[in-house]
Amino acid sequence: SNRNEWLIMYCVILESLLLPILKRSSDMTKSPMTKSEQLLRIDDHDFTMRPAFGGPPIPVGVDVQVESLDTISEVDMDFTMTLYLRHYWKDERLSFPSTNNQSMTFDSRLAKKIWVPDMFFVHSKRSFIHDTTTDNVMLRVHPDGNVLYSLRITVTAMCNMDLSRFPLDTQTCSLEIESYAYTDDDLMLYWKKGNESLNTDERISLSQFLIQKFHTTTKLAFYSSTGWYNRLYIHFTLRRHVFFFLLQTYFPATLMVMLSWVSFWIDRRAVPARVPLGITTVLTMSTIITGVNASMPRVSYIKAVDIYLWVSFVFVFLSVIEYAAVNYLSTVQERKERKLRERLPCTCGIGNPDDMTCDPQISGYTTMDVNRTANYGTAGNYGMPENGGRQERMLAQVVLGDPQLTGQVKRPGYVNIWIDTHAIDKYSRVLFPGSYALFNIIYWSIYS
Repeated sequence: SNRNEWLIMYCVILESLLLPILKRSSDMTKSPMTKSEQLLRIDDHDFTMRPAFGGPPIPVGVDVQVESLDTISEVDMDFTMTLYLRHYWKDERLSFPSTNNQSMTFDSRLAKKIWVPDMFFVHSKRSFIHDTTTDNVMLRVHPDGNVLYSLRITVTAMCNMDLSRFPLDTQTCSLEIESYAYTDDDLMLYWKKGNESLNTDERISLSQFLIQKFHTTTKLAFYSSTGWYNRLYIHFTLRRHVFFFLLQTYFPATLMVMLSWVSFWIDRRAVPARVPLGITTVLTMSTIITGVNASMPRVSYIKAVDIYLWVSFVFVFLSVIEYAAVNYLSTVQERKERKLRERLPCTCGIGNPDDMTCDPQISGYTTMDVNRTANYGTAGNYGMPENGGRQERMLAQVVLGDPQLTGQVKRPGYVNIWIDTHAIDKYSRVLFPGSYALFNIIYWSIYS
């Protein structure tokens, strides 16, 4: 029993000696409060709860200043924006006495100790608060408890683009701001000054787009599991600059189509000239189409530039088919002429009537027929036409029957055979440019 008494006494003495030391060490691990925190009574309130908890929703005003609009990506369907996001609300727990009514400004260290709105960007892919040289966060508290909370943020958000009129399109993208945890029963989010709450830097410019306007709207968003939330929208409308695509796409495609028309003025017998010209223009158009589509998303609908390029490609392709038709029809005509010459007992070239020496008894020609034929040729209905095209006219009197073979003599007649190898080329010189000009008028009247 004496041993137990001594043991209890020893523990009491040890506790009395160690307790002040332990209490002092615990006070050393706890960071001392600054004078500003003592003035704001940070430890006297639970700042994990919103202001006026259990009462009406707290109004939080928002204004935004857009610093830069960095990139617009058609492939990723998104945009990147750097902005100053400012929140305004009143928290009476932060009110403090002040003789001169001056506000106090703090950095991000105090913002982590008080209640701030939990805003996030809907449909954002990436976002971050700038931290060079320190966190770009500002907290300003007024004596009556009004708070200004400002952040400098870069955000990349989705923008669903309709590229059916590309590159003659106008796109409207939206940045959406919403509270993550607080419904409209706890937090009422609104634009502080309406449409004037959105300010933009006058130096904002994009290489491919003209910024037409910025404007704001407010709507309610519903989630089936949590409820209704206030959502703020920043809308901006962009119109694409067309001049770049005129130089890089439209003009080259138009020139290739016009170059394919040169073959209509080249003689059909110049195969080494017309065939490479057609193949070159077709391959060049294919390269232009591939280059344009390489930098575009694989959408399931037809874009305006696709219509122009593919119609131009069809015109170039048809110019190659036109020469194939000219060459084939000319070959067929020459083959028919050759067979007809072989069937005739006498073939007289009318280009030089004086050289005709045909026996009337053999060929069926008479002197009057020869003179009539010569006069007909002098009238200019055969030979070289005014446009330089090569035309051949063959006028022959054929003995349709031999009395020794058929038993009867049939009356001789005249057979007219036109061989105009350039007729298709003549029509193509007018039809192709006219059709392409009509297409351009319709195209630019629809999409411009």
